[in-house]
Amino acid sequence: MASFEDRYYNSADGLRLHYRDYPGGDPEQPPILCLPGLTRNARDFEPVADRFAGEWRVLALDFRGRGGSAPDPDPTRYRPSSYAADVLKLLDQLGIADAVFVGTSLGGLVTMLIAGQEDERIAGALLNDIGPEVSPEGIERIRTYVGKQVDFPSFAEAGRAMMARAGDVYPRWGEVEWERFARRCCREEGGRVSYDYDMAIAEPFASANESTQPNLWPLLEHLKGKPVTVLRGAHSDLFSVDVADRMIAELGQSAELVTIPDVGHAPSFDEPESIAAVERLLGRVTG
Repeated sequence: MASFEDRYYNSADGLRLHYRDYPGGDPEQPPILCLPGLTRNARDFEPVADRFAGEWRVLALDFRGRGGSAPDPDPTRYRPSSYAADVLKLLDQLGIADAVFVGTSLGGLVTMLIAGQEDERIAGALLNDIGPEVSPEGIERIRTYVGKQVDFPSFAEAGRAMMARAGDVYPRWGEVEWERFARRCCREEGGRVSYDYDMAIAEPFASANESTQPNLWPLLEHLKGKPVTVLRGAHSDLFSVDVADRMIAELGQSAELVTIPDVGHAPSFDEPESIAAVERLLGRVTG
């Protein structure tokens, strides 16, 4: 595993937030900035760091209420606009003018929001299994489990439970891969293993519906002309083929669509095809 330092900073509203800082790269080169999905954390991007740290500086964030970041006492602030503000605060604090954003699901939404606010901060972007529209079927599946804490006697048991619930997302995986996945998603405390996020993140998500969702398609305008990769799991129930194709049509020649076979929502970067897509994106950023 690539070496890193655990670092912390404070959000504008006073929360202590965590990120992993993997050193490397030319100081003039933008870092790779990794933003995780709804219930996930910085550990999701270990495959990205293992491949690119050293050649590139890699920053992997825990959004508020996940991993090593403090929970928010006000669950109404668990929303993409808060996460975007937290990311920009970190970039400003570190003096980083721009970065190559790698955003999975929620992290991709946050990337699009930042593009709409300060598009000069985005040197390139990989949007992992997410777009301006999401499929209701995927949202309903996520609602069946998000915010429902369960604990397990071991990471191996947690992995087996996840495999029973979501084995069709990663059908190539066996028990070894699912335990690795559990170690990324979960934490161990008091001899028990549980999901590593504040269950209250589910509250704003549970109340969201189509009528409350803004039109995010105009945000793509701020990514036009930039190197963009749209990554999609071939069996994703959240990110449809039609939305992915429309994104590529609107983004134009600077965008690449990559479909990862035998994967649902979302590609984990354990797939060689996903790492190859990141590598091509970085080549376009520096080229």
